[in-house]
Amino acid sequence: MPELPEAETIRRVLEPQIKGLTITAVTVNRPEVIAHPTAEEFCQTLTGQTIDAMTRRGKFLSVLLDSGAYFVLHLRMTGCLLFTPAGFPAEKHTHIVFRLSSGTELRFSDTRRFGRFRLFRKGESDAYSGMDKLGLKPFDNGLTADYLQQHFGKRKKAIMECLLDQSVIAGIGNTYSDEILFASGIHPYGPPRG
Repeated sequence: MPELPEAETIRRVLEPQIKGLTITAVTVNRPEVIAHPTAEEFCQTLTGQTIDAMTRRGKFLSVLLDSGAYFVLHLRMTGCLLFTPAGFPAEKHTHIVFRLSSGTELRFSDTRRFGRFRLFRKGESDAYSGMDKLGLKPFDNGLTADYLQQHFGKRKKAIMECLLDQSVIAGIGNTYSDEILFASGIHPYGPPRG
């Protein structure tokens, strides 16, 4: 089944490299990128945990841990994850470093500091990330003409704005909405092309 690139590409590249590794230490250089709980709790809870999997929902990445805890990351506009040897020089805007049992590191850098991490312990519900408000995936079987009519039928918004509404269709960003509309011959803010 096809998937949209962006966060899915990151997941597919990183998951095989980090799966099964233990987080031996966490350094947070910019505490504001930890939205829940505190940066200190984030570091303490993650240290010693083993990574079981990495999943994606919309533009959110989740790292699942052996204890049943997990953390959620939204990269926003400029956030990136880098898997690197421990001695590799750090990027200028590296805000979090996860030291891993293989002698490698998973680093989060973000020039504009919009990206956010949220940690949830086993059994703790996610009332913070907004993932629960996401709509269907772009290739979900439930994404039908009837579904779109039900959600967009009475709106007086441009089609571009509708496609970007994550509560209806999760994971479509500016680039992909532009390409979808271009391929369909639909102008994002006006009548169809001749």
